[in-house]
Amino acid sequence: MAPSSLSPIPAGLSFGNVQTGNNQTLAGTVTNSGGSSVTVTQAAVTGSGFTVNGLNLPLTLAPGQSSPNFNVVFAPQSAGAASGTLSLTSNASDPTLNIPLSGTGVTGGVLAANPSSLNFGNVQTGNNQTLAGTVTNSGGSSVTITQAAVTGSGFTVNGLNLPLTLAPGHSSPSFNVVFAPQSAGASSGSLSLTSNALNPTLNISLSGTGVAPGTLSANPSSLSFGNVQVSNNQTLSETVTNVGGSSVTISQDTVTGAAFGVTGLNPPVTLTSGQSITFSVTFAPSSAGSSSGNFAVASNASDPSLNIPLSGTGTAAGQFAVTPASLAFGNVVVATSTNLPAQLSATGASVTVTSANLSSSEFTLSGLSFPVTIAAGNNVQFTVAFTPQASGAASAAVSFASNASNSAVLSLSGTGTPTPIHSVSLSWTASTSSDVIGYNIYRGAGSAGPYSKINSSLNAGTTYTDNSVVDGQTYYYVSTAVNSNNQESAYSSPPQQAVIPAP
Repeated sequence: MAPSSLSPIPAGLSFGNVQTGNNQTLAGTVTNSGGSSVTVTQAAVTGSGFTVNGLNLPLTLAPGQSSPNFNVVFAPQSAGAASGTLSLTSNASDPTLNIPLSGTGVTGGVLAANPSSLNFGNVQTGNNQTLAGTVTNSGGSSVTITQAAVTGSGFTVNGLNLPLTLAPGHSSPSFNVVFAPQSAGASSGSLSLTSNALNPTLNISLSGTGVAPGTLSANPSSLSFGNVQVSNNQTLSETVTNVGGSSVTISQDTVTGAAFGVTGLNPPVTLTSGQSITFSVTFAPSSAGSSSGNFAVASNASDPSLNIPLSGTGTAAGQFAVTPASLAFGNVVVATSTNLPAQLSATGASVTVTSANLSSSEFTLSGLSFPVTIAAGNNVQFTVAFTPQASGAASAAVSFASNASNSAVLSLSGTGTPTPIHSVSLSWTASTSSDVIGYNIYRGAGSAGPYSKINSSLNAGTTYTDNSVVDGQTYYYVSTAVNSNNQESAYSSPPQQAVIPAP
């Protein structure tokens, strides 16, 4: 009879990778392959995480008989390789049967999003923006994503094909989240991924703001230049404002109407929401008559073409005249001045006189402050002075610069004469005294004196000429009689007045 012998099926139990916190069960049996009965009396398990159940001892097996299935469970508590042994003690010829056990504890799968949140910023209503994202399994076990749900107005997801299994350390293909706001205002939401990871629900926060489209507004909405004289110009300011919620780029500006021009706007120009730009529009008519035009602004605003009507009327240039056409000053004493009036007048349209040019320094002009504008039908007064610097005839012309259609020149003439020499001739009645031998003459600035003698020696006659007078002064004269004893009489009375002409 052959001796009794136990054989395991399978010969060893390998559990592979088992997630920590989970467990895995493998079944086994033992068979009596000998010629006599075998009784298994004891079972012992070694190795961290291994246990056995379903083996009811003592267990007797007849020759060729197998045991019922029993279970070995591997429940790792930490990551890493584990090994052990299930040892069965019996009365077989080999009393101890060792069944090797092995397995590896691995950490659970963990999902992480990159980026962890998606912020779309400002997106114009009616438009959309797409941002990409991925998820990565940062754990030690495979993770299967089974569901994706999006919340929040305007958010959708595409490119995420489920179910999706990610091995440890692997990332998903990129997927897209789209924000397409239908109204202005802030929006928030979430992309929720459901899986068998340790974090079974991964939430990726979503945010964005719907903004109204950019819109351009002109202030003023049109430009009217009124009447502008031909060959002149007028400039008005225009302001364009982005009154919408998104930035607007002005790509082009176009002016129609030959008399109109624009400065200060150089496209491309980007205006943020609420931002303005101010520039100048000029009307410079080359001929009389009404003119119209248009200033068009092309942009990416909701109103891609903004039109600002332009209008103005060119008026004929005014005419002006100087009255009189000539001024004759006659004789004027050298170094003295004589003034004569004149005037400038405008007809047809207002005239602006910007300067006056005098061809001689002996003539000066006053009463005008340049530039001076003369309304049609009005006039302005001014004065011309002639101050000769030498004797002889003098002439000059005053030419005026203006925006009139004609020119006007004022002719000037005068003669400088020498400065006159003044003297005072005095005479008086002779004294009746036979003893008088001569007279003294006295002069004062007032009738009451004081008086100063002006003759250097006794005057024998009853006449005297005072050649030392000053122009523009008034003098008073008295005389005294002197006898042979050199006695002098009282002042004659009343004093005689002499007024010397001014220069």
